[in-house]
Amino acid sequence: MGMSLTLILNGQPRVFDALEESSTLEDLIKELGLKGDRIAVEHNGEIAPRPNWSDQKLVNNDRLEVVHFVGGGLH
Repeated sequence: MGMSLTLILNGQPRVFDALEESSTLEDLIKELGLKGDRIAVEHNGEIAPRPNWSDQKLVNNDRLEVVHFVGGGLH
């Protein structure tokens, strides 16, 4: 089995050559180069709590929505 995983990320299919089935959500976040403390992730329609990312396995065609929080606010 080759190393690659296809995921539906924010509505768009993307192939991740560095990931394979059984990779975790944490692996994906690292692959995307995102900071875990600044994003929220929905995995197949359910919010994925950050403490579970290292246990949450991914399979082909999983649907993920990644929301990135931008700093700011009232001054």
